Amino acid sequence: MRAIRVLVVEDSLTVRKRLVEVLADDPELEVIGEAEDGKAAIELCQRLRPDVVTLDMMLPVMTGLAATEFIMAYCPTPILIVSASTNRGELFRTYEALAAGAVDVVEKPSATDLDDGWARTLVSTVKLVSRIKVISHPRGRLSGLRRPASRSKPSCSCRALAIGASTGGPAALVEILKEMPPDYSVPILLVIHIAPAFAAGFAEWLDSQSPLRVRYAQEGEPLPSTGKGGVIMAVPDRHLVVRHGRLWLTGDPERHSCRPSVDVLFESVARELGGQAAGCLLTGMGRDGAEGLLAIRQAGGTTLAQDEATSVVFGMPREAMRLGAAARVLPLDQIASALTVLDGR
Repeated sequence: MRAIRVLVVEDSLTVRKRLVEVLADDPELEVIGEAEDGKAAIELCQRLRPDVVTLDMMLPVMTGLAATEFIMAYCPTPILIVSASTNRGELFRTYEALAAGAVDVVEKPSATDLDDGWARTLVSTVKLVSRIKVISHPRGRLSGLRRPASRSKPSCSCRALAIGASTGGPAALVEILKEMPPDYSVPILLVIHIAPAFAAGFAEWLDSQSPLRVRYAQEGEPLPSTGKGGVIMAVPDRHLVVRHGRLWLTGDPERHSCRPSVDVLFESVARELGGQAAGCLLTGMGRDGAEGLLAIRQAGGTTLAQDEATSVVFGMPREAMRLGAAARVLPLDQIASALTVLDGR
């Protein structure tokens, strides 16, 4: 079997050599090139056509974000961001790169990250990312706020909308939220799988991309009433649940190796709200959210999922379809309009 061909992009010689050493030690991986700036990364990507690129964000000549935008627009290649999570500017550039089409992110190694655990994580993530079939993703599609989606006659009375996403989720969420009306009145509860080290600032960044306010949930706060919309996210490493009219953050065991889990949120919404619940399952690997979406549908709620053609990874929506959980399966550019209809004002 042909080895997975990797291009390593990192301006620090010490870190780059460490990445190359770890990757080269695995017989299933082959490092075919190294670059120390974004411009060289683009040139090597076009010439060598790697299976996956590991990419730093803070690069000379051309930033990692600019390189991501170019690569995904002109020579689509799976990109794994290898970045620091302690620098706020770099953290926000990481989110931007994920929105521009990068697939996943792992934390950059430090002097204390020389153990086998970090190396195993890097190798397994590179292999996983390399298998994802990416498509052209011009960043210009996501620049600037779009005109709010037109309103249609409401088809249901919705008390809350729960959204779940994983791999490819940041880009999908940005596209959906930018098309939502600024006065959307249905509270949105959100679970997204993102590496814990990179999750802390995600709500703040997503808030800057959306006409709706985005924030993290607070333990025990009331579920906002209809008319007080906005997006409320699960905090890192805690399940978000709705119970007795309030939002709770729990440390219960992981579901599908995930905490927060989409299934946990969806199932709690189904129990609490029944036919006044809505669930939307977006791109992602695995099956988290499929059973929860089915619970919402069986409770009489509204359910939809992202289609295969526009999903970075069709795993979670596919599982929902297999269970008959999704009443509608839509391309990404039609989801905002479908969700807007839930606003019954």
